[in-house]
Amino acid sequence: MFHGFCPAESGYWNGQGGRKFYHDGVHWDGFASMERDVRAMVADPRWPLTGAPTRADAIARRALATADGVCWLFGAYARWYRLDPDGQWHLSAPPAGSPIRGNTRPVTVPIPYWVVPTGPDFSVDRGSTQAFVGPDVPAEVTERIRALIIAHRGLRREDFPLTGGPFREVFAAEVASTVAAVWGTVMWCAYAPAFDGNEVILSMFGEFLARPLPGDEFVRWLPPVTLTDLVDLYAERCRSGFPDAGLQLAGLMAQTAHVLRADARFRPRATALIAMIEPLLTQPWLDHTALQSGAVAHSWLLRCPANLAAAALSETSPGDHFRHVFYDLVEALAYTAETGADPRQVAAALLAADVAAVSTDAVTYLYPWMDDGIRQALYAALAEPGHTLRDCWPVDGLLPPALTPPDRSTAAALLGAAYATGLAWCELAGATPPTTGFPVAAAVGQCLVHNRDDLPREPTTTPRKRVTETTSDWLYSS
Repeated sequence: MFHGFCPAESGYWNGQGGRKFYHDGVHWDGFASMERDVRAMVADPRWPLTGAPTRADAIARRALATADGVCWLFGAYARWYRLDPDGQWHLSAPPAGSPIRGNTRPVTVPIPYWVVPTGPDFSVDRGSTQAFVGPDVPAEVTERIRALIIAHRGLRREDFPLTGGPFREVFAAEVASTVAAVWGTVMWCAYAPAFDGNEVILSMFGEFLARPLPGDEFVRWLPPVTLTDLVDLYAERCRSGFPDAGLQLAGLMAQTAHVLRADARFRPRATALIAMIEPLLTQPWLDHTALQSGAVAHSWLLRCPANLAAAALSETSPGDHFRHVFYDLVEALAYTAETGADPRQVAAALLAADVAAVSTDAVTYLYPWMDDGIRQALYAALAEPGHTLRDCWPVDGLLPPALTPPDRSTAAALLGAAYATGLAWCELAGATPPTTGFPVAAAVGQCLVHNRDDLPREPTTTPRKRVTETTSDWLYSS
């Protein structure tokens, strides 16, 4: 039984069923205390071997109630859940203010099975929510990606044709699908595909593009690539009677993902993609049935381990994916709590600003995936022109001074979370993301204009011969 389990080396016993809660030495924080307790319990080797009812009971005894009567629970995927008045539990980032977090009490509540941690879900790798604006992709990553492009760009287009789909719209007609495989892997693995206009990992694809990328010279707001888009490159070759070429494309995707893992902004999805592809490279018959039925992407997802499933959530449940990236957005706004603001309310206000600019009809699809507090805040910000939450909205393309992130890394994390949230709710509601960026993400981008890694080269009047290799020099030649 896990009712009393908790490491004995820290905290103190409170006499309630043997449970132990924690202090930081100055302030009581019920949320931090309960999270530590649950993490320690789930990390115990006995947890996966314990019966489901016992595990559910152990988690149910570790809920929290805040002073306003709202119940919270730290559960599946190592995240918090909030109980609505109608009895529904919602994935929801917890309050950030010390008074709320300190004024809590442990309670026991009935819970559904799906909020109970299984064990593997607690080892999920969250990576980084930073966009690729401000901090550049490390040079060792970009140079290894460049090497993959150089090694595969010259393969015969007859063997690797780009016959259709979204990649055909991105690349020129003469480009081989090997280049598209590298590009697609980069885009699929990115947490949020918002890139600096001078980002090297984009620039090396410039000579292959059919048209300019969406955005401007500062930020490229790129559309998401789905797993189906990526899988279709492999499946088309297999269905056309060239399985070796299909496997070569799949292997190239895995190689690219291995390189991308060095950057935390790519790592979770890159790791998941590798896990889906590598069994195929040694057992090429794995997708035989799926190729006949057209369910290859589903076949790949079935090979994704439980501890990596969260990285592919956008492919399996757009609604849950929206919940998770909105949770990330609230966490990225944690710095606003220092001024007395509620990051949850601020996140709802910023979501409202984007929805109002793109499609107010989208709220019908979003409300079911929100807890009651966020739902009410979103409604108020959209419906009441004079509501105080609208003070959080960008004005003239800039964030209000009170919401300006304190440093570059915080701004980059907010930009990534805001853009990922925008793409997620558009997918959920069937809306088209704006090519110029969502208002909030674009405003956050302005905080990074003068705080980037890339430094523009000095203008030169010396004529240069255009290079033919895929090096960054071709960008600056005349």
